Amino acid sequence: MKVTILAIGKCKKNSPEAQIIAEYIKRSSWNVVIKEKDNSDQVDEAKFLQENIPHGAKVIVLDERGENMKSLELAAKIENWQLNGVSEICFLIGGADGHLPSTRDKADLLLSFGKLTLPHMLMRAVLSEQIYRIQTIINHHPYHRE
Repeated sequence: MKVTILAIGKCKKNSPEAQIIAEYIKRSSWNVVIKEKDNSDQVDEAKFLQENIPHGAKVIVLDERGENMKSLELAAKIENWQLNGVSEICFLIGGADGHLPSTRDKADLLLSFGKLTLPHMLMRAVLSEQIYRIQTIINHHPYHRE
């Protein structure tokens, strides 16, 4: 599985968040790529996100309006996509003002990580861990516990 994370805001190279992200990407057997753009206005951010979605990828937009799922539920959804021939997923992390409706409309899944507002870099770290967790759930690895 190839995973692309498109994110607004740049992560500082040696920050604690960057170290966490790197650790979970290293653990993953999936090909995880992060593309990022500096904060700007919502229209420019939406343009970057929408233009960089890989062709044929399932799109998961992280948004406060999204569905709040358990890790097992998200893993089951992604595994189902895999079983139906999907080889790439793309996560979109918006800027401070969130996503425009045109970006949310691109979503195969609108996903919320809860009602908390998280800094963008911390959200990437949490997402990186969840990508690893999803992979371990699909592969029946004991990392995830219910």
